[in-house]
Amino acid sequence: MTVKPTTAGSSPAPVPGRPKLGLWGVIMVIYFTVAGGAFGIEGVVAGSAPGMAIALILITPLIWSIPTALMVTELSTAMPVEGGYYVWVNRALGRFWGFTQGWISWLYGLVIAASFAALFAEYTSSFLRLAFGSTIIDDSAAVRWIVAALLITGFGFLNIRGAKAVGDSSKVFAVMVFAPFITMFVLAGVRWAANPAPFWLPVTPPDTGIIGAFGLGLFVVMYNFLGWDSISTILGEIERPLKVVPKAMLIAVPLIIFAYLLPVLAGLTSGVEYTKWGDTAFFPELATAIGGRWLGIWVAVGGMFCAAGLFNAMVFSNSRLPFVLASDGYLPAALVARHPRFGTPMISIIACCVIYALLVVGPFQTLAVTTVLLYGVSLLLQFTSLVVLRVRVPEMVRPFRIPGGLPGVIGISLLPALIIVVAVVTTARDEGTSFLLLAAALLVSAPLAFLITSALFKRGSPDRLTHELSVADRAEL
Repeated sequence: MTVKPTTAGSSPAPVPGRPKLGLWGVIMVIYFTVAGGAFGIEGVVAGSAPGMAIALILITPLIWSIPTALMVTELSTAMPVEGGYYVWVNRALGRFWGFTQGWISWLYGLVIAASFAALFAEYTSSFLRLAFGSTIIDDSAAVRWIVAALLITGFGFLNIRGAKAVGDSSKVFAVMVFAPFITMFVLAGVRWAANPAPFWLPVTPPDTGIIGAFGLGLFVVMYNFLGWDSISTILGEIERPLKVVPKAMLIAVPLIIFAYLLPVLAGLTSGVEYTKWGDTAFFPELATAIGGRWLGIWVAVGGMFCAAGLFNAMVFSNSRLPFVLASDGYLPAALVARHPRFGTPMISIIACCVIYALLVVGPFQTLAVTTVLLYGVSLLLQFTSLVVLRVRVPEMVRPFRIPGGLPGVIGISLLPALIIVVAVVTTARDEGTSFLLLAAALLVSAPLAFLITSALFKRGSPDRLTHELSVADRAEL
């Protein structure tokens, strides 16, 4: 790799001296950008039956999450710069594809973050209903929006305070999510041991074969396991990312698998018919069946902290995308402005939060499939960049390298591509192709935005982000 010295102002690196994320802060941010708890996985059990739901939770990470974690780790340690995957794709495939990567990632990130704010309102409603019998949030869309807007405002300010504030709060939220689920699992285990029964049956729904049941739940599980690359946009705010990121991924992958698996296993012993499991906010009902009303309330509180943690981490990651796009001249320069004390991209965070508040009333369940498809395109660009950089820049310093040489990298890259194709085909067969039309419209917005923003803001100016690290930069990392 030809090493080029960086120039002042060439990269939107965080202000020196500001607190950065350590190992456990990074693990918790990964946890909340990917999972945040088992909430949201309930619909897989209802749609694909207990046995297939368990299989999907165990199999999907092998062909979806682990390859992605390996790819993110290699590229993060090769180019640990602010902007992450935007910079990687830009470096490997050129400006247009780099912009496309950043643009579509920002789009689906906006939808996902807004959906987490709406999920917070839903779990707040569940808590009030179980604890006080109140349906005030259920009965009023305006109240639901106010609850979500308060969350958006509060965590917008928390993100402005910086990476350490986000990491520390994520640790607290994780404890609040883990505690009720661990209790629920232990009580369910005691209950099942006293009266063992095959909770994993049926393996598939009646009149549905293995392939059909697998396809029914695949997109939902993919949705609940996406986000491994989100940590890359904040690499400039991680303490010693060359060492921290590989360790964090090694811990986060099994942690997140068990975070989904154990609550589902507990819920399957509750005696609640699997066909009655709701799509969201149903774990409090299962917990009530296992341990009583007190446990249901506790799990509902955990759901509130889960949604808050998910939103908090997504703001952290998603708000850096308009920041780096503006740094490269594709968006208004005002988005690069930093908070004078905390050094965070204050205007970019505020702009994203305003959009979240506008989107929070959206029909997120209907957008879930489209979101996964957009994420899939984004992921394919990253895997393509991984392969291209191995071919074009074989001498690039890679502190973590996926084993197996170029064939190993290609093999790792083909696994997510395969699961994306299978998911699209099975979903199109079962639900029609309307989601493809919406996804296509959003994808087309990328080249249009590239042309428009290039004409309005960039006007032929060179990129300002540094794509390759200087020797001094690497020594500091």
